[in-house]
Amino acid sequence: MTVNLYYSTSSKSSRSARAWLVANNIDFNERDIIANPLDRDELKQILRLTENGFEDIVSTRSKAFKALHIDLSDLGFNQLLDLLVEKPQLLKRPIIYDGRRLQIGYNEEDIRAFLPRSVRKSELREIQQRLCDDDQQAVG
Repeated sequence: MTVNLYYSTSSKSSRSARAWLVANNIDFNERDIIANPLDRDELKQILRLTENGFEDIVSTRSKAFKALHIDLSDLGFNQLLDLLVEKPQLLKRPIIYDGRRLQIGYNEEDIRAFLPRSVRKSELREIQQRLCDDDQQAVG
């Protein structure tokens, strides 16, 4: 499954996520969501993977959000979708999404979920082998 990186060029976290994907040879599609905003259906796909709905994807601490002088809980689902389509700068960035997994923002540990399972298993075997080697050296 292809990874989608939704970002903005001004976001340091977005640049870090992109660099990590490149460094780990992960195929991904990238899209500047300020220049090319997500549509309602794309936002719905992302929202279905969140734990807390709009709270997980809206940057309520941003200047753009504060300038609106609104409370998320005062708006209905469709109103919020329309707002995010109209003002994509309200979205937290980056959004990393592959249809099954979702990460909002850049977190060095959580982004590893986008590594292929074979890579994660191989890394786990290496760690287990090192631990066994360390135990043998400690005993011997």
